[in-house]
Amino acid sequence: MKSMMKNAALATGALALCGVAMTFGQDSEAVQVAAASKEGFGKGLGAVGAGLAVLGGGVGIGLVGKGAVEGIARQPEAAGPIGTNMILAAALIEGATLFAVVVGFLAS
Repeated sequence: MKSMMKNAALATGALALCGVAMTFGQDSEAVQVAAASKEGFGKGLGAVGAGLAVLGGGVGIGLVGKGAVEGIARQPEAAGPIGTNMILAAALIEGATLFAVVVGFLAS
């Protein structure tokens, strides 16, 4: 997982450097194309950020569900309150995730 994140960061950096290198020594038309490319790159980063927010929210809700199931398995008589608290926590995580997705799309 760590090497995959490192590779993704290196690829993003390489793409950013390619965009900067395209603007040097070019005529005005190429600069306009590079500016449009830069805008598209920003939108892509916003979409990647929104995707990461969804991924984080999914992991968070999964951990909450895992903890609730383990708690109910250890103490079955507390299933009602544990289930209620699990649903409340999952709703809060989902709300924060939705907010992050909206911010990611608005930032692009």
